[in-house]
Amino acid sequence: QVQLVESGGGLVQPGGSLRLSCVASGRVVSTFGMIWYRQAPGKERELVAGINSESMTDYVHHVKGRFTISRDNAKNTVYLQMTDLKPEDTAVYYCKAVTTEGDYWGQGTQVTVSS
Repeated sequence: QVQLVESGGGLVQPGGSLRLSCVASGRVVSTFGMIWYRQAPGKERELVAGINSESMTDYVHHVKGRFTISRDNAKNTVYLQMTDLKPEDTAVYYCKAVTTEGDYWGQGTQVTVSS
């Protein structure tokens, strides 16, 4: 069993930055694939960024160059650094752990980009 808790969301102006955190408990996260998703009102949940156990990363095209996913295995934490935020980045952001025993989701953290 893995529990995930996201934090770091909030209200930010366009062009601003936020860093989201996803802390895992229950098992060591270093061997997991970790993925950030987001879901905007009225839209389907979309994959934003992922990082595998070897810290290889990938991003959806419209966040490349603005978002950075990273992991700190010592803290069992995965981060999503978001810069140059745009109103269209407004969504609830979720992290997911991909393990050999199944996938686990956090509860989400709201990010609102507005002036």
